[in-house]
Amino acid sequence: MYVIRLADGTLRVPQSLTSEDGRLIGNAYVDVQPGDPDYDKWLPESLTEEEAAERRRRWEEENDDLEREFLAFKASQEDA
Repeated sequence: MYVIRLADGTLRVPQSLTSEDGRLIGNAYVDVQPGDPDYDKWLPESLTEEEAAERRRRWEEENDDLEREFLAFKASQEDA
């Protein structure tokens, strides 16, 4: 999940909620406004919505080698 920078400057920061024993309950985004104490921490790694969409598109188009490698690994584990 990426930190998304909206056109108005708001950052959408991913946040996970876990139970006391560490199990994942859910993932969500939290809006962080300019002036919020954490804003400057997240701003350098933020992407515009367009940049995030481009990364997703590239990943989907360019992951064929990685997917083949994973499937071969998975098959080898099933054979073991």
